[in-house]
Amino acid sequence: MLRGKQKRYLRSLATQIKPIFQVGKSGVSDNMIEQMKEALEKRELIKISILQNCIEDEDDVATSLSEGTNAELVQIIGNQIVLYKKSIENEQIELP
Repeated sequence: MLRGKQKRYLRSLATQIKPIFQVGKSGVSDNMIEQMKEALEKRELIKISILQNCIEDEDDVATSLSEGTNAELVQIIGNQIVLYKKSIENEQIELP
């Protein structure tokens, strides 16, 4: 569980990165979750964009992604979600 100070720090880092995944009409799939797990292991912090044609609500998508990848939900802002998971092999981000 992330503390407030840690979330603020991760949000500041997330402003500099671009979304690497998009959730569209088909919603969240198992394949997408597996790819996100791999990306989280390499990057630790990822941003996901939710397209306008997505049927699901942003909160539902964020919950299913964070639970599926065992990652922490950092923020939902507009149509973008930021997830963080500490990497086992490629630790890059040191939390305050």
